[in-house]
Amino acid sequence: MLDLGGVSRRYSGRAAVDGVSLSVGRGEFVGVIGRSGAGKSTLLRMVNRLVEPSAGHIRWDGTDVTALRGRALRDWRARCAMVFQQFNLSGRLDVLTNVLMGRLNRTPLHRALLGLWSEEDRAIALSALEQLDMGAFAAQRADRLSGGQQQRVAIARALVQEPEIILADEPVASLDPRNTRVVMDALAGINRRYGITILCNLHSLDLARGYCSRVVGLSAGRLVFDGAPAALTEAAARELYGLEAPETVGPAAMPAGGIPVPAHPAMSAVGFA
Repeated sequence: MLDLGGVSRRYSGRAAVDGVSLSVGRGEFVGVIGRSGAGKSTLLRMVNRLVEPSAGHIRWDGTDVTALRGRALRDWRARCAMVFQQFNLSGRLDVLTNVLMGRLNRTPLHRALLGLWSEEDRAIALSALEQLDMGAFAAQRADRLSGGQQQRVAIARALVQEPEIILADEPVASLDPRNTRVVMDALAGINRRYGITILCNLHSLDLARGYCSRVVGLSAGRLVFDGAPAALTEAAARELYGLEAPETVGPAAMPAGGIPVPAHPAMSAVGFA
């Protein structure tokens, strides 16, 4: 279980996140919603420790994440994978190598720098790409892919970390509607098949209601909503988004069934199935 207790982050006296307390069970798919500047990205980055909390505690299954240092912190970041809005791929490297970077915590640095990846690591990376319908692009440079394809590569990279939790920070903000659905289906499929906890920052209430099992809402850094997607009424949207509410409220965007995630021997060997 992920437990946040009174977590805050201040910049020059201004609270980007203000006293957030939240518990997330294993296997939940939680959407984090709110207008731009509400503190969504800062909250996720504190969980991964890319941003240091100014106050409060973050715990995962009883481990005090806020106290981790050195190797223990690197191990946590492998268990708590990040997916970013801008993909964070190396464009000049091929797709397979970008995915293999998710294995760095399990591979000696000198071997990774020389590209001496084990056959097991390569099999795991290829399996992740195949599950996201990207296996055919393994040898292609990452900068030649579309935005939706690059995001699926980023998700594959997160998956090969063998994470217990994935933090997706506005993963579809720069994508068109078709690729938005493909990427959200991919995250939902991973959540269903592997039971990986997912916290996903979203601006669209349609997506939150269609994909998430639970939704939490931030406004000015404070937690103002925590409940089932069905409880995201127009009144709740107005509290979260103010004048932006009409742009965010609409019919739920239900998943189209998700990208197939078949079992694979390489994944089974390391605990993915």
